Amino acid sequence: MSDTALASGAMQRHGLMETLGIDSRLLGMVLAFVLICFSFQIWTGIRALDAWTWNPITWLAEGRFLIPQNTYNLAIQMVSIAIMATGMVFIIVTRHIDLAVGSLLALCSGVMAMAQTVWLPHTLGLGLGSPLIMPVAVLMGMVTGVIIGALHGWLVGYQGIPSFIVTLGGLLIWSRVAYFVVGGTTIGPLDPTFNMLGGTNGTIGAWASWVVGLVASVMAVWAIWAGRSAKAGHGFGVKPVWAEVVMSIIAVALIVGLVAQINAYLIPEGRLIRVFEARGEVMPAGYTEAFGLPISLLLLVAVTLVMTIIAARTRFGRYVYATGGNPDAAALSGIDTKWLTVKVFALMGLLTALSAAVAQARLTNHSLDIGQLDELRVIAAAVIGGTALSGGYGTIYGAVLGALIMQALQSGMAMVGLDAPLQNIIVGAVLVNAVLIDVTSRAPQRWPATIALIIVQVTLVLAFTAPLWVAALSGLIAVAVYVTGNKRRKGA
Repeated sequence: MSDTALASGAMQRHGLMETLGIDSRLLGMVLAFVLICFSFQIWTGIRALDAWTWNPITWLAEGRFLIPQNTYNLAIQMVSIAIMATGMVFIIVTRHIDLAVGSLLALCSGVMAMAQTVWLPHTLGLGLGSPLIMPVAVLMGMVTGVIIGALHGWLVGYQGIPSFIVTLGGLLIWSRVAYFVVGGTTIGPLDPTFNMLGGTNGTIGAWASWVVGLVASVMAVWAIWAGRSAKAGHGFGVKPVWAEVVMSIIAVALIVGLVAQINAYLIPEGRLIRVFEARGEVMPAGYTEAFGLPISLLLLVAVTLVMTIIAARTRFGRYVYATGGNPDAAALSGIDTKWLTVKVFALMGLLTALSAAVAQARLTNHSLDIGQLDELRVIAAAVIGGTALSGGYGTIYGAVLGALIMQALQSGMAMVGLDAPLQNIIVGAVLVNAVLIDVTSRAPQRWPATIALIIVQVTLVLAFTAPLWVAALSGLIAVAVYVTGNKRRKGA
């Protein structure tokens, strides 16, 4: 029997998750996302009912969180944070932090807004509606982001100033610079072509979405089986064939399900009528059309793929993780950690500029509060996605999933009518609990106390938002979990 066959046989004796090759952290995040979605689906369903009922099927059926429109809104709302979160992974992995991304986003947005409305059409005479305005404006924003990001990296890497101090200064500086760049006013309307980066103003339609979904499905299956062949060719152990088939089915199902859900969101009839009228036509009776996949979401997918390849397949990515794991050893091995720091922060600046383009296009203007508190959301997305604050570990897909979890949580809280202060309290608690769970995973004996503490926090939220008996029941569950866990630990 070959070594590959022996390795496959050994893997079959392991746990199901290990055999399928599913990261336990990724599985935990997916389960958390599913729990959030179904919780808000039930919560919105209960709110939609005229009379109280104990039928969970009715709650799910009447819920508004998992409808196509909300799925579409979640997709376009999380893109800006998710793009920046992919860069924040590299920042945190190298044991740094960037508190200036929100302010830098505001500055890049201001530069792009002024480029579209003043500098390019009037100063350079391109004229409003010129096809050059959109790419040149985006390029100007990207150059701004790279220069300022590289400046941050130079101050951290070559001058030895802690990244916390450098970027805290940037947080205070760049948003004020943005204020003066735009003259303290909201800038708009923006170039129509540029606005296609934002969401509903830029979609590819239903048929093109299915084509993209088909291509993505083929690529996902190819990647799974190509990876298996590569491992087998180098003599490494591979998963059983059935496990590869299961993972292929899961990948295709997720892609097809997402495309189907988004394609189910139809363009409002009034908007379709205006489109036909603009063409001098009359809309046929009963005509419907779906938005399809937004361009901004496709941009996020492209950024995620590129950043994943950089992290896993390039020398730069290997240097980033090596430096985060042990900076002294990395420097002694010949890695120029100072120059690496400059490149990491410059990359963060580039991704911040892309995020600024998406955020600005979604709003169709540059507002003075754009990017406010985004630095906290980006860091939270990376940490919730499993990036270790101690450095050395983090995944791109985890950060994107973390951004999705954050956006789902915020959107759900808004849908059920929670006050903004309470929403901020919950988001802050989620960030702390994400780190607590990461710490607890390395000390399993702490799980009873950790779970009980999380349930206590849920109880406090329910005390403000649900009937008193619901909060009391949640509190009793917390006590039962803690007591039962401690008894089992002492008995062991």
